[in-house]
Amino acid sequence: MAALLRLDRVTAGFGQTVIVENISFALAQGEVLAVLGRNGVGKSTLMKTIAGQTRLHAGSIEFRERQIGPLASYNRARGGIGYVPQTRDIFRSLTVEENLLVAAQPGSWNIERVYELFPNLKSRRRNGGVEISGGEQQMLTIARTLMGNPSLVLLDEPSEGLSPKIVEQMVDAILTMKKEGVSIVVSEQNLHFARLISDRAYIIERGRICFGGTMNELDARPDIRDAHLSL
Repeated sequence: MAALLRLDRVTAGFGQTVIVENISFALAQGEVLAVLGRNGVGKSTLMKTIAGQTRLHAGSIEFRERQIGPLASYNRARGGIGYVPQTRDIFRSLTVEENLLVAAQPGSWNIERVYELFPNLKSRRRNGGVEISGGEQQMLTIARTLMGNPSLVLLDEPSEGLSPKIVEQMVDAILTMKKEGVSIVVSEQNLHFARLISDRAYIIERGRICFGGTMNELDARPDIRDAHLSL
């Protein structure tokens, strides 16, 4: 079966500065792939590269067997790639429900379904973006992305700064998305969180992949895990 997303020897960064180098991996439909590593190793740059927000110096990116390297970020979004940045970036002047409706596109994900996925948002639907907690803002950003009905979602540090209770809800939501056939690439420092949601993991160090395998294979390599991850 063809991969939904395929990166082949991708080197990218900002301007002339190279941050990620020689990155290759493939992602299947309905798979969750974790990109792990400490702060500053290039995880967020990799996510932005897939979303079309960096300069691609070398290599290729295929989505649905189509080269998307030359495409602008908005064309990648229209083609089915949803990006949830670490900064969340909700529309603070709009209500929760207005944030969701502004992103709506035809498809199986609609406002009723995202409210089922994130019940907190339904109870806060008339609140403004500045009136909800950080965890609810994270939920809102993911829910707004789903309203665009993407087939691939990029989640950049989704568990960062969240309470354990909200993290549990986030795990349930991501597993539900996976069950519905949404493919996900998630960048994370939290190994426990990544282990609960991911099929496979890649570790990045200084912009390069230094490990790739299943979560069980990673657990069998404590030397790699301890050297490159914050536990």
